[in-house]
Amino acid sequence: MPRSNRPRRGRPDPRDRGVPDRPLGGVAPTRRESGPDGDWLVRPVPGSGAVKAYRCPGCDQTIAPGTAHLVSWPDDGPVTERRHWHTACWAARGRRRPGGRW
Repeated sequence: MPRSNRPRRGRPDPRDRGVPDRPLGGVAPTRRESGPDGDWLVRPVPGSGAVKAYRCPGCDQTIAPGTAHLVSWPDDGPVTERRHWHTACWAARGRRRPGGRW
């Protein structure tokens, strides 16, 4: 017997929720983070979303294309101030000594 595409009774149809399963356009949601260095807006970039190389201000190393990482910018500043960070470098930014490219 052929498979039915109708949802089974008792299970909600995800198409009827009105809310997409993932963010529109494939862009990850932006979150707000506070730290000793101020308030930041942070957005994860999946490996498939990274199409060019960037320089991480935390370690001054290259973030290769196709590598998952983070983009951050000051909460009260323009988006043009955004920087691409390795995820681990962003998490350790408070423990690193000054002198990076930031």
